[in-house]
Amino acid sequence: MQLTIGIVGLPNVGKSTLFNALTGSSQAAAANFPFCTIDPNVGLVEVPDPRIDALAAIVQPERVVRSAVEFVDIAGLVEGASKGEGLGNQFLSHIRECQAICHVVRAFEGSDIHHVHGSTDPARDLSIIMTELILADLESAERQRERLLRKAKSGDKEAIADSALLERIIAHLQAEQLLRTLPMTEEEQERARRFQLLTGKPYLIVANVAEDALADFSPEAFATELGQSGMTVIPISAQVESELSGLSEVEAAEYLSSIGVSESGLSRLIHAAFALLGLQSYFTAGKKEVRAWTIRQGDTAPQAAGAIHSDFERGFIKAQVIGYEDFIAAGSEQAAKDAGKMRQEGKTYRMHDGDVVHFQFNV
Repeated sequence: MQLTIGIVGLPNVGKSTLFNALTGSSQAAAANFPFCTIDPNVGLVEVPDPRIDALAAIVQPERVVRSAVEFVDIAGLVEGASKGEGLGNQFLSHIRECQAICHVVRAFEGSDIHHVHGSTDPARDLSIIMTELILADLESAERQRERLLRKAKSGDKEAIADSALLERIIAHLQAEQLLRTLPMTEEEQERARRFQLLTGKPYLIVANVAEDALADFSPEAFATELGQSGMTVIPISAQVESELSGLSEVEAAEYLSSIGVSESGLSRLIHAAFALLGLQSYFTAGKKEVRAWTIRQGDTAPQAAGAIHSDFERGFIKAQVIGYEDFIAAGSEQAAKDAGKMRQEGKTYRMHDGDVVHFQFNV
């Protein structure tokens, strides 16, 4: 499983600069004018996880493969994007393909960088983007309802249930509420996912701040300022991330320490996205490779095996599992096994974050 995050926001809030910094690239043209990103830029970023480095130090594999996050930098939206203004709906369609949305809002002053609305106002900017997503969803929901109503007239039970749910969704959107806030049963949530509506996606907020504001930034206070009390807010300085991309691990740690920060914005963002989507990692560790695999929290051993290959899930026999802490403490797989720390788990075993696993299967 690969996590895909769509980066959205108004023009000139720092999305492309942030994308370049996060992905260590310069493929997104960072320019001081709206719509400099003409096509969505896609970048893969390795998930920062010191556990895989610790495992590799013990196992000494031929290669190390980390989990990856895909960031999609989507051109700046403007008021009226849902009706085709600016670069319009073509960019809204790109968001539908992402698992989560990262709303970037500008939280720094700077007369040298033009703001599309002439002033810095994070709450206003976020409200504009949210409104455009709601309007886009409303148009899509109404269009899907019309199609389903025609099928429902013929007695199609699925179409009847879908169209009834869409009636509730449309009323909720017309009240300017995000789909995520509509109370639904598990069955309704599954139906709603098929509609591919944007405001049903989980999201978090990135505050693009000045370097000297990072250490004292309060995510809780900023969320309240935005009218998003309790929402996850990640403060990131695009300038700091850009500096970090050219430093060694030791130099990066020293630099972060010098500005009063313990972790890079990239690391905070990825960890927050994992938590938002209910994801976790497990590891396979052998002489050929040490590898991290991304799965959902609560996945069973066969489901986790399926992340490697569908045959592993289909022919699952058992899993040999060592907890990460036990593996590190023992100093090797064999030592962990000798100490009785390797467990044989079956089809009902629910994976834990950091499990080190060998799967046995037969197809």
